[in-house]
Amino acid sequence: MSLARLHKEPLSNLPYYEERVDLAAAFRWTARLNMHEAVANHFSLSVNEDGTKFLMNPNQVHFSRIKASDLLLIDANDPDTLSGPNAPDPTAWGLHGAIHRNVPHARCVMHVHSIHATVLASLADSTLPPVDQNSAMFFNRHVVDANYGGLAFEEEGERCSQLLTDPKVKVMVMGNHGVMVIGDTVADTFNRMFYFERAAETYIKALWTGRPLRTLSDEIAEKTAREMDDYPGQAERHLAELKAILDEEEPVYRN
Repeated sequence: MSLARLHKEPLSNLPYYEERVDLAAAFRWTARLNMHEAVANHFSLSVNEDGTKFLMNPNQVHFSRIKASDLLLIDANDPDTLSGPNAPDPTAWGLHGAIHRNVPHARCVMHVHSIHATVLASLADSTLPPVDQNSAMFFNRHVVDANYGGLAFEEEGERCSQLLTDPKVKVMVMGNHGVMVIGDTVADTFNRMFYFERAAETYIKALWTGRPLRTLSDEIAEKTAREMDDYPGQAERHLAELKAILDEEEPVYRN
């Protein structure tokens, strides 16, 4: 058995503690936003240089209950992961294991079936047009997977991971499924996931009106996206504020 086998670390000597705290906060706030789905969906965070060793939520635990010490430490190159104790959800392993093996710049990976992103994923055209500032953030920065092949076990995870190899692409709209968001840190990825859901909500509700959309030009959309890419500190402050609220209201997430 490899030393990086799947396991829970003891709370008294918890490695990657700050990373665990950030990820636990993201789980709990995702539940508060009702962007989770029952005890499905999953987040992961790489903790080694090549990205193949990562933290992930335990199998089928509600996002609102996840604590720092609950997070599993997984080796993406360990083929025996699913046979070990406390094995992760098989679809979580299929998606996240493949991405952390094949997409080293995807340090953090968040997959949800949030309502508006999933509505977008259900449309014949699942691209997000730049109809407002939030949606312009994702201009030329998201990809649509139009070849849903069933639950994301290992073969499907491998296929999906190949759609994220372009470092500029940070969001995958998983057709007929949900959304996958990647980033450099928990803060970066959570902030992107939050804004993609907000942008999808605006777009879907604009479609409801049946009136023509005011779509930005490619030039202005790309300019806006670049400006948001370079906007300093927002993602870090966003997560810091959420952690401050959790510290006051449910500090057990740090345990």
